[in-house]
Amino acid sequence: MQTVDYKLFGLKTGDRVLDLGCGEGRHVISTYMTADVEAVGVDLCFDDLKTTRERFEPFAEPNNGNKTFVISVANALELPFADSSFDKVICSEVLEHIPDYLGALKEIERILKPGGIFCASVPRFWPEKLCWLFSDDYHANEGGHLRIFKARQLRQQIESQGFDHYHRHWAHALHAPFWWLKCLMWEKQEQSLLIKAYHRLLVWDLLDRPWLTRKMEALLNPLLGKSVVMYFRKGLAS
Repeated sequence: MQTVDYKLFGLKTGDRVLDLGCGEGRHVISTYMTADVEAVGVDLCFDDLKTTRERFEPFAEPNNGNKTFVISVANALELPFADSSFDKVICSEVLEHIPDYLGALKEIERILKPGGIFCASVPRFWPEKLCWLFSDDYHANEGGHLRIFKARQLRQQIESQGFDHYHRHWAHALHAPFWWLKCLMWEKQEQSLLIKAYHRLLVWDLLDRPWLTRKMEALLNPLLGKSVVMYFRKGLAS
């Protein structure tokens, strides 16, 4: 499930790209597949990185010396990279999990080259608020969501780090009702035929990308999109 729009992200041959909080690899792998770049993924969870490595294997291009794939355990507040060492950074559905997310933003600013691109995505306020209202278990657990962002406030906080905002969109509208249903039936979700049917729909959409569901989601994203996705450029004077 890809959240970043690579047309807006502007990947170029030779870019060094960091996926901060890469989880099980959806963006670091798709970054590697999209262009001849150095794709780097870091996360605190070693088990997630093992899954990333396993998922990456079918897409590896060992004979292509123009691209590399690297993953490692790392803390978002103490990234093991030099200043101005990345052309682009992705931080997708991660900031809501980090207690000191402003510290993570400062690290992103530090490692990104002047003029570099930063894409941040977080759960959108009102769909996320409904999830919290429907179920405490959705967010109140170890590693869960610590806060609900207001997009305008987060944008201003990122801009205050020396970034210029240039685009925003929403994503994953079809997933919002799915999570509302899961939250409403949290204790019985494993037995719910409705949730199972909806999950099959989402898997079909993910794997086959049929025209109908792609068009529906594009139309619904401005209203129901579960994630807000923002793109920034680091100022040349930073």
